[in-house]
Amino acid sequence: MMRSQTYKMLSNFSFILGFASVLGSIAIWFFQGESAPTQDAKNHAELFSIFVGLWTPTFFILSNRLDRYADQSED
Repeated sequence: MMRSQTYKMLSNFSFILGFASVLGSIAIWFFQGESAPTQDAKNHAELFSIFVGLWTPTFFILSNRLDRYADQSED
């Protein structure tokens, strides 16, 4: 069984990754979509940014769950 500190560290890391996925999604959409030479490339940039943006709730849910495990393992 993992220690409480390990769960807390993983929870914090997942929380940071959630925000990073939001920023990454915006950056992909802005930089790749703006510099795309064709409409097909712009569509790909938009879809890829949506794909990266969909990671956000997963990381936040994982962070919440790991935080709960940390609280349970302290008891």
